[in-house]
Amino acid sequence: MIQVSHISKIYKNDSVETVALSDVSFEIKKGEFVAIMGPSGSGKSTLMHVIGALDLPTTGTYILDKEDVEKLSEDELADIRNRKIGFVFQSYNLLPRTTSLKNVMLPMVYAGIPKEERIKRASDLLKMVSLGDRQNHTSSQLSGGQQQRVAIARSLANNPSIILADEPTGNLASVQGEEIMAIFQDLNEKGHTIIMITHESYIAEYTRRIIHLRDGKIANDNGNHKQRQANHH
Repeated sequence: MIQVSHISKIYKNDSVETVALSDVSFEIKKGEFVAIMGPSGSGKSTLMHVIGALDLPTTGTYILDKEDVEKLSEDELADIRNRKIGFVFQSYNLLPRTTSLKNVMLPMVYAGIPKEERIKRASDLLKMVSLGDRQNHTSSQLSGGQQQRVAIARSLANNPSIILADEPTGNLASVQGEEIMAIFQDLNEKGHTIIMITHESYIAEYTRRIIHLRDGKIANDNGNHKQRQANHH
């Protein structure tokens, strides 16, 4: 589903070059649940931007769902971001004075889905994240954990191939973080491919595979670690 081949990303600032990613390669198959971990400055945010088609690598290729991202126009990239990738951010990125229902409907507006269907689908998604009774609450009337659940519902609006979550529990207390991770586990069991950026090892433990980045390179990619742990017992 995702093929990252020999990707490097170099930022040039005056005469200074900063290497954010250096010759990174991996594949992620449909239905995987992967954490990308690393300390600050390890390149994980840059990698997130590349996978999310928000930024192009300096060298190397990125194939998403059989499409070479580098060859796409700005419009095609925007379309892929809206249809194929559901984004969940640390800071939720909801519209503040807008109801949960409307926040979840927004990506469907851009995708040209008829209004009746938008309302029904948004309502169903909010019920799925246990917020059926909060559809008409605005973001400012919700707790952080509830706002992040609205954001997860919104990320699923166009039934994307991939959910990309960037430090999704970063602003939450650990109890709320655990609730959010339980939702992601449930989505993964239903077949969603999920890629999560985190620096918290207890959060990464919820996933099935952890890719560790260090200084822009892959330090460790433990494949299916849950499977291996099971075999050790």
